[in-house]
Amino acid sequence: MADDFEEAIFNEFYFDHALNKGAVVKSGQAEISGKAKISIEEDSHDGIKIILKKDENDAIKEIKFVCSCGQSKAVVLDYTDQ
Repeated sequence: MADDFEEAIFNEFYFDHALNKGAVVKSGQAEISGKAKISIEEDSHDGIKIILKKDENDAIKEIKFVCSCGQSKAVVLDYTDQ
């Protein structure tokens, strides 16, 4: 019963787009780069979905706005110190 309320955690994959010539990514070209939680909220007035992509510690990594017309905009957050 406790599993019913836990958020799903997904593996994130990274692959170099320059090495990939087609639509299929081979397993040797991809590596697991981290884990992510994805939640979707919908604004019923304007038809806009807000997709939040979080890391394992619930820090938001990406905010994506998807319009019902098909257009989307994304904001990627980087917390690394440089």
